[in-house]
Amino acid sequence: MTGRVHAGHLAPTPDRTVPPAASRRPSEVTRPGRSTTDNPAATDPGVATGADPDRPVAAVLAAALHLPGVDLRGVHLPGVDLPVGVAGAWAADEESACPPERAADLLGRKGLLAKEPATRLALCAVHRALGLAPKAPRPSGPADPRTAVVVSSNLGNVATVGDIARRLREGGPREVGPLEAPNASSNVIAGAIAIWFRFGGPNLTVCSGATAGLDAIWLAGLLLRTGRADRVVVVGTEPDDPQAQALHAARDGATAGVPLRAGAACLLLGRTDGAPHPLALLGPVRAGVPGDGPPHGPLVDAAAVAADHYGAAGVVHTALAVRLVGATPTVTVRCGDPVDGIRELDVRAARR
Repeated sequence: MTGRVHAGHLAPTPDRTVPPAASRRPSEVTRPGRSTTDNPAATDPGVATGADPDRPVAAVLAAALHLPGVDLRGVHLPGVDLPVGVAGAWAADEESACPPERAADLLGRKGLLAKEPATRLALCAVHRALGLAPKAPRPSGPADPRTAVVVSSNLGNVATVGDIARRLREGGPREVGPLEAPNASSNVIAGAIAIWFRFGGPNLTVCSGATAGLDAIWLAGLLLRTGRADRVVVVGTEPDDPQAQALHAARDGATAGVPLRAGAACLLLGRTDGAPHPLALLGPVRAGVPGDGPPHGPLVDAAAVAADHYGAAGVVHTALAVRLVGATPTVTVRCGDPVDGIRELDVRAARR
């Protein structure tokens, strides 16, 4: 399943460029160039039951960043004197991340032959989030029906789709082999993760543009709140092949001079009432235009990592915020652009 998550399901971010809340209907969400009115109570159980909009909606059980070529120890938040290596659980992430062509160094060689770069990066991120040793045997036995997978990626398999389309146009159906079909599916990354690690719950892909990462986290929270899963593996991943780079640069909302950066991140989320020792707690995802007031804590966005991870950005930024929240009570995460919209959430320190 793939789809665009509608902003009406999310909590609106305060926006001082529009009339005050008293003059607007409570369910109205306003963004640049568009205005929609929805009824969140019809689709969001947290709103329907009158829950506190600031109440944490998910617990972070594990998290990992797999960003080839990025030195996480050098990440800097402008104007904030904040240590990066604040949690022992992140020690493994001080190791350099292998590029997709060397994924076998972490995952082992078996099963990687037909996997695309974005899929390999995603598998590496999940492998690290689960705390598995390099080249550890793949899980066997029945799949866990209570663990779901939600992936955010806009360009993960665009190179394969473009190549297949070109060969079909030039040589007809005989030029494309049946074994290539799975990689043409927009849900191939989520499916590969579920098969590799034996996750048998709901399996979803979000490809909603620059907001996809936080849209995926919102969807994971919905799966947890409605009882569809006990754990959700949320993965953001993007490649940086020439086709993906070209499409990224040509899209509306692209920032000149900021190229697409390959990488992946993984969050293992659980319900807040079932996690005895979470790394952090996630607040609701907010949609809209950020107000001119300060964020609730240090802000992690594309500027903090000096790169555009596009569809993976929201998950990358959240995983980084989990790393930082040990030194400050709250870190605000942001992704999106003026065309696709803006998403925010707060990552909060968990009480021990």
